[in-house]
Amino acid sequence: MIPADTIAAIATAPGRGGVGVIRISGSNLLPFALALTGKTPQPRYATLADFKAADGAAVDSGILLFFPNPQSFTGEDVLELQGHGGPVVMQMLLARCLDLGARLAEPGEFSRRAFLNGKMDLAQAEAVADLIDAATTSAARSAVRSLQGEFSRVIGELNEELINLRMLVEATLDFPEEDIDFLQAADAFGRLTRLQGKLAEVFDRAGQGKLLQSGLHVVLAGQPNVGKSSLLNRLTGDDLAIVTPIAGTTRDALRSTIQVEGIPLHIIDTAGLRETEDEVEKIGIERSWQEIERSDVVLLLVDARHGVSQADRDILARLPERLQRITVYNKIDLAGRNPERHDEADGVAISLSAKANLGIELLRAELLKIAGWHQAEDVFIARERHLRALSAARQHVDSARQVAEGKISALDLFAEELRLAQQSLGEITGEFTADDLLGVIFSRFCIGK
Repeated sequence: MIPADTIAAIATAPGRGGVGVIRISGSNLLPFALALTGKTPQPRYATLADFKAADGAAVDSGILLFFPNPQSFTGEDVLELQGHGGPVVMQMLLARCLDLGARLAEPGEFSRRAFLNGKMDLAQAEAVADLIDAATTSAARSAVRSLQGEFSRVIGELNEELINLRMLVEATLDFPEEDIDFLQAADAFGRLTRLQGKLAEVFDRAGQGKLLQSGLHVVLAGQPNVGKSSLLNRLTGDDLAIVTPIAGTTRDALRSTIQVEGIPLHIIDTAGLRETEDEVEKIGIERSWQEIERSDVVLLLVDARHGVSQADRDILARLPERLQRITVYNKIDLAGRNPERHDEADGVAISLSAKANLGIELLRAELLKIAGWHQAEDVFIARERHLRALSAARQHVDSARQVAEGKISALDLFAEELRLAQQSLGEITGEFTADDLLGVIFSRFCIGK
């Protein structure tokens, strides 16, 4: 499925740098290299060359690399031009490549061609973008594992088990006269139990990977002057928010991202929620509720000296039901209380002091618990579509078990559920992926990938 046209794009990030790279992919690119540099490069050797304009004048000088098909990133002939990383120079060199017959690559087109040419599966191709976008060290390591094919290998092992089980079912359907007690002879329940366990394990690892990628959005909410800004400063380790004893100091949302066990926690400090006649403060309060609507977790801060007031209960009643919530009793140093975690009717409560740095670790641990995190070194970056596909596969395997436990005569339904489970897993690696979905996935890549 090698396309006939040649594509080119700047592969390095926008801006100035010591080196800028232009990547070119297509078929039979040696004449292209000769026209651009006057030289025919050897495969995988760095060739010092002048990159020339149509009149022979040098546009830039640098390194020319040639990777012949199929041993290249895209599976096609690939040229890399390593010149000086100035934006103007890069654009001039790219324009020269377009003059020689290349067209500007679409977002993610290099990775898409690599996928179409069998150089990587869809999960690996997505890991390229995930590695580039990784916000933490843990996310980068997990993306590398997926890029190297670990996620695909695990999915392949699950597929293999499904295929073996399907083979036995289909054989039983094809030769009913043999009167084989399929469920006992093929150990169907045992196989299904092992398969369900492995699917649950992979789903858990993938969920951890998605968490590393997207993180958790946490909003600090509550009445004015309960210590939201102080808690933001304590969690981030920096004086991001202005802290004063004057109520209503915070007028707009303040955002910062921290890492806890490698998970990005996007902390948002909001304006105090109260009735006010101040027009500016009203706008801030409205934005606070907008942030709450978009969040994953809400920390409702209350003053430990006074406890939960009616105004706090009104805030709790207005929170969306889907949100996880933690009631944070702040200022325990002034109330003479110790840090603790306990359960309440409205959920979990943490007693702490942001100013005195007491109980902060309890809060971090609770946020990790809400996120479903546990220490693991073998997670891989996953996306929402991966989790949906794994969830669908688990549902089909569960349905297959229910069918098998009901009637042996329903083996055809049993076989169909296994087929649908295999199809769901195939969507992860691209075996059963529709073309329109491919367009959406690769359109989110950067141009040079």
